[in-house]
Amino acid sequence: MNPTIDLVADLGEGFGAYTIGDDSDLLEIVTSANIACGFHAGDPDIMATTVAECVRRGVGIGAHPSFPDLRGFGRRDMALSASEVQNDLLYQLGALNGFAAFHGTKVTHLAPHGRLGNLVAVRADYAQAVAEAAVRVDSELIVVAQEGELATAARAAGLGVAIVGIVDRAYQENGTLVPRSQPGAVLHDPAEILERTLRMVVDGKIRCANGVDMDIDVDTVLLHGDNPGAVKLARLIRSELVSAGVRLAPLAEVMHAKRKAA
Repeated sequence: MNPTIDLVADLGEGFGAYTIGDDSDLLEIVTSANIACGFHAGDPDIMATTVAECVRRGVGIGAHPSFPDLRGFGRRDMALSASEVQNDLLYQLGALNGFAAFHGTKVTHLAPHGRLGNLVAVRADYAQAVAEAAVRVDSELIVVAQEGELATAARAAGLGVAIVGIVDRAYQENGTLVPRSQPGAVLHDPAEILERTLRMVVDGKIRCANGVDMDIDVDTVLLHGDNPGAVKLARLIRSELVSAGVRLAPLAEVMHAKRKAA
């Protein structure tokens, strides 16, 4: 069990006149935010508002870069080269860094979104591109990933790696997520999601889609803010984690505590 855990949600995922999720309520619950950077969702006004609210509430700020795919919400395949992935990431990270600097703070972590997040776990060229971009921009940036190619590349680059537990998604036995196109890939039952969260954090286990338990050592627990009932579920998860003796803190603080304990 990790005694200190980050609770994070994907936020700032509206666009223009469109609102997705209840960011204001979620920011009262989570300890960190993955903020959309304009490629799958988000725009300058939404990014500015979300960063300002994170600063006001003491919530850690993370970049949530994606493929340039507003229509598909960053969840579709795109035949991009590793160089294109790297340049797209630099563009998005630079944008969020600008808003963070304006508010006297910094981006503390990087969490690739959607299909990009899936692919960096299994494609070494994409993983290397992301890790190189991250370390050259800020060697203190924490890379949020599943165990896989990105975690390996980020560690090799000397970056801190935070392992994420995605509580409303089904896992395959190799540690990757079940594709959204497959039945049962996305979990909707709050009781099941709560049980999986507690097992991840307290017991270090996750039940895979094939029924076999897999070891997992999570630093941050991810909630998808665009799901119906996200706020109610987030409150329940936070309450149950605290009741189980888990301390919640922004990701940078979690990783600092982990380094001190090592």
